[in-house]
Amino acid sequence: MTTGVLMLDLAGTELTDQERLLLAAPEVGGLILFARNYESPSQLKGLMQDIRAVREDILVCVDHEGGRVQRFRDGFTRLPPMAVLGQRWQQAPAEAIAWAHELGWLLASELREYDIDFSFAPVLDLDWGNSSVIGDRAFADNATAVTELAGGIMAGMHEAGMAATGKHFPGHGWVAADSHLELPVDERSFAEIEADDLQPFVALAGRGLDAVMPAHVIYRQVCSAPAGFSQYWLQQVLRQRLHFDGVIFSDDLSMEGAGYAGDFKQRCDLALDAGCDMVLVCNNPEAAGQVLAHLQQRKVSAHPRLQRMRGRPFAEVDAERLQRARQLAERLVGGA
Repeated sequence: MTTGVLMLDLAGTELTDQERLLLAAPEVGGLILFARNYESPSQLKGLMQDIRAVREDILVCVDHEGGRVQRFRDGFTRLPPMAVLGQRWQQAPAEAIAWAHELGWLLASELREYDIDFSFAPVLDLDWGNSSVIGDRAFADNATAVTELAGGIMAGMHEAGMAATGKHFPGHGWVAADSHLELPVDERSFAEIEADDLQPFVALAGRGLDAVMPAHVIYRQVCSAPAGFSQYWLQQVLRQRLHFDGVIFSDDLSMEGAGYAGDFKQRCDLALDAGCDMVLVCNNPEAAGQVLAHLQQRKVSAHPRLQRMRGRPFAEVDAERLQRARQLAERLVGGA
């Protein structure tokens, strides 16, 4: 059973001795992989075997959405940006949803073969035409299309034994600023956000969405804190109003948008106190070490709901279906 609330990352394609010690710490409950951790299918299989030998129970994940955000490429099917599905939705909604289901199934099936528990997908943000960091990662510019297409991805992931994470609550698509580089501010009222951006989260929370990742964005008219550090957004809105009982992951606490909360220990505390079940510290080993030492003093126990993110045992997939799904993805990538 996962005991830790910290998710961290690795430097390269093999575990170092120091990383083995970090992963063995009970305060560490998750590991996120990046492109730098991947060079080939055989290397990934060996890396995952080494990781499981150190910590069989650790949750291993990756950002594997498709389009610009796909960490593993050579040896994996290249997935199209989700906006391609939104374009198809305009002509043939039912077909677009069916395509989404197959792409979600393909995404999850390929990752589960390597014992990776989940991907941080799907993106539930609306494409308002303002955000370069979201852009074609979003399915569409309207809540109905995003809900149904993301629901298709989620259903396909579930079929393949993988939990789904909706991001970035309550919506990152309106603001132009990139929260990796600065702290965006959304000036809209709660009513405006609720009418559009919040709707995919509302709908999919009731359809089995397993986890949510909040945005490092301040919605100034609603709350002075970014959503990921806000008890209002995570407790009053997400938990109480939307009745969401799944996992809440912080977005990466190393991002500039998280600097609002102070140093890394303060960022950790504010995120956990706001309602996050697990905090991510990526691309900054020193910061990850600081947060780990802080959690060893704070003694935070992981919530049992984190177990829902564990991938189901991988089962051999239908070879013909796999071929069709790969052909679909290749066709959509070619037309993107």
